[in-house]
Amino acid sequence: MPDTYDLIVLGSGPGGYVAAIRAAQLKMKVAIVEREKLGGICLNWGCIPTKALLRTSEINHYLTHASAYGLVAEKPSFDLAKIVDRSRKVAGQLNGGVKGLMKKNKITVVEGEGKLAGAGKLQVGERVLEAKHIIIATGARARDLPFAKADGERIWTYRHAMVPKVMPTELLVIGSGAIGVEFASFYSDMGAKVTIVEMLDRILPVEDADVSAFMHKALTKQGMTIHTSSGVEKLEVTSSGVTATIKERGPQVFSHAIIAIGIVPNSENIGLEALGIETNRGHIVTDGYGRTNVEGIYAIGDVTGPPWLAHKASHEGVICVEAIAGKNPHPMETGNIPGCTYSRPQVASVGFTEAKAKEVGYKVKVGKFPFIGNGKAIALGEAEGFVKTVFDETTGELLGAHMVGAEVTELIQGYVVARQLETTEADLMHTIFPHPTLSEMMHESVLDAYGRAVHY
Repeated sequence: MPDTYDLIVLGSGPGGYVAAIRAAQLKMKVAIVEREKLGGICLNWGCIPTKALLRTSEINHYLTHASAYGLVAEKPSFDLAKIVDRSRKVAGQLNGGVKGLMKKNKITVVEGEGKLAGAGKLQVGERVLEAKHIIIATGARARDLPFAKADGERIWTYRHAMVPKVMPTELLVIGSGAIGVEFASFYSDMGAKVTIVEMLDRILPVEDADVSAFMHKALTKQGMTIHTSSGVEKLEVTSSGVTATIKERGPQVFSHAIIAIGIVPNSENIGLEALGIETNRGHIVTDGYGRTNVEGIYAIGDVTGPPWLAHKASHEGVICVEAIAGKNPHPMETGNIPGCTYSRPQVASVGFTEAKAKEVGYKVKVGKFPFIGNGKAIALGEAEGFVKTVFDETTGELLGAHMVGAEVTELIQGYVVARQLETTEADLMHTIFPHPTLSEMMHESVLDAYGRAVHY
């Protein structure tokens, strides 16, 4: 006899496990199916362990520049195996935390590969689970170069790059989105000579053009080589490394290469075709509540398309479950999803870029405030960066915010809340920001948009 539930969730990443917990809170009987580890890619092989690695490289950077702070740290060195081990332990600790949450919320965890087996049915090995509602949260995986698949030795995906056996000496990073730039930052700060190749005309191409330009200069100043409007035409593994033929620059030799050119949705072999579930280039098509074109089947997270972000998946999971439960949630609003890149310096943004705001027809007011004008940033020794705000000149609506510099991935949430609450420039101007903090730059950027900046 099949196991029967109110809801089955296929995939336990930040979309799937959050959806399962919210459903349990709403008194549903829930099962979650996972083929690898609870927490999915983000927790085990993505967001969390990479931040552990980046923290190590940040500290290494400070050690090598200790004299700037009046400290003496002679010839700092590192143990690569211990760096990787710490990162894996962080991931393991959080994996254990998700297991605990499943137990606390009385969610049945089923290990194995799940496949839709008809209306309201999911097969996991020999076991058949039944539910009126099934949420697909299978995520995505790294995209390979068609002419050079990752081998884990010399050609890496993000997953290989998190558990290196040796430290690269000369590293090629193909792609300059958040993943590519984060790994470029980590390995550069650990001593590798890094080259970034980007097909488009600027790095971090989804960010505001001013942010991309600043990051290009900052990373170049750190010693990286950056080729934009370029590409890798050929990638060959040799006995000592890889030889990459870079567009208009010819062959160059590297010790390792990281491929960071996007993702592929995990939508194959899970029974979509048999049920006639609509997809677009492999991504499952959904409405603002996670509903597919087939009744009772829902999808959330990376398998549904951009933005491919953990916090977007989690929020989609909550919306989807609350809609199933008849709670009438607001549909997903992608315009208020913040994006963060945890490089050195950090990048964070929400809403329209200046160019996009103008493209869709807004007449804008733009404010900008540099880190060099902020006392806390100077005291931290982190005086490079800026905060930029974009407002609708007519209504004062905050259309977008863009930040580059120390700790901006923490600061951006202030602007996210402001957009969620439909805050105007007047509200932000009248808000008191604590001193001395980096957050004061957020205030000054708003003031600057209206010719009122005080400290610069």
